[in-house]
Amino acid sequence: MVSSGFTPVRSEGTARLPEVGIGMIGYGFMAKAHNNALAKFPAMFWPPSARLRFVAMCGRNEAAVAESARRYQYEGYCTDWRDLVADERITLVDNVAWHSAHVEPCIAALAAGKHVLCEKPMATSAEDARRMRDAAAASVATAGTKHMVAFNYRFAPAIRLARDLIAAGHLGRIHRVHIHYLQDHQANPKNVIPGKYRDGKAGVLLGLGSHAIDLARFLIGEPKSVTGQLATVIQRRPDGAGGTVEMLDDDSAFAQLEYENGALGTLEASYVSAGHKNHLAVEVNGLEGSLTWDLEDFNRLRVFAAGRDKWAGIAGFEDVLVTEGNHPLMRYWWPQGHILGWEHLHANMIEHFVAAVATGQPVGPEGATFEDGYRANVVSDAIEEAWCSGRRIDVKY
Repeated sequence: MVSSGFTPVRSEGTARLPEVGIGMIGYGFMAKAHNNALAKFPAMFWPPSARLRFVAMCGRNEAAVAESARRYQYEGYCTDWRDLVADERITLVDNVAWHSAHVEPCIAALAAGKHVLCEKPMATSAEDARRMRDAAAASVATAGTKHMVAFNYRFAPAIRLARDLIAAGHLGRIHRVHIHYLQDHQANPKNVIPGKYRDGKAGVLLGLGSHAIDLARFLIGEPKSVTGQLATVIQRRPDGAGGTVEMLDDDSAFAQLEYENGALGTLEASYVSAGHKNHLAVEVNGLEGSLTWDLEDFNRLRVFAAGRDKWAGIAGFEDVLVTEGNHPLMRYWWPQGHILGWEHLHANMIEHFVAAVATGQPVGPEGATFEDGYRANVVSDAIEEAWCSGRRIDVKY
């Protein structure tokens, strides 16, 4: 029996919101991250821009994708991405599959007039990325679709504040940029590497370097030219069946960049840096100030900016805890000082994309469009070409 003191909740408001039908390709680690973000609707992102309908997941392993569909409460699943793309209930395709499974499903989804969110790297070559970029442009022209690449670090509040400070000129003319992304999950030569790392190109330049390249473009601007060095530090690994297998992809990458604005910088990526679990670090130096950020100290931006008594001999870096209500991307979250974590990057990113789908607002420049994904691949290819040729390569889009 319901107490007469209770008033029922009316649902007409959310019922009038546009419905976005989600179809997800892939069911592994990134599916977990994306579905955790989608689960924040509408509780955290209130008022919501859309009603989400979890239609279907797709994966080659039927038992695994069926379990994931149940876990994340989708209505069904399939094992062929073509079936997912053909489903008229699905309006947004979220491709979180491995690198080699991005191109054809995304192009087909765009041709079908669906919005597409694709994990990074968008493709394994600039040629394939260009095909995806062009398919996105054609789909926008004919169906008004939205497209985005999941460069999630753009949606860290500290990174967004750093971009604002740089753009506002608080660091003065930028002359040096250093970005490195180091992990150690391949540092032990006795570890068997999962088969997906042998399924098409899967080196660290693509896997982690794509994040560093995108952050460089997002914060500083376009690279003008690059040099590069790639290495496979551990050249053979156990195959899990008593033998060994040759590792064909790079596990270490280093590049020097000259930017169009005259700044110089380095990019570094590694899967074999022992002790570094997920160490993405950024340092930007200008003539009037500097800033640094480290993913492993996610909520803190260290800033030294002009106007802080810098000539008094006592000035230095200050720690900014990026959790205030007026800080970028914090409006949906907690009171000041209540920190965010890695999962909130995807929540912020996917809310941005869903809002773009539902309201028509642009994805860029805050989000990475397929044009941004293509340009990241162009820079990556240029770094590889520089290493193979032993010369500096101009970046040409």
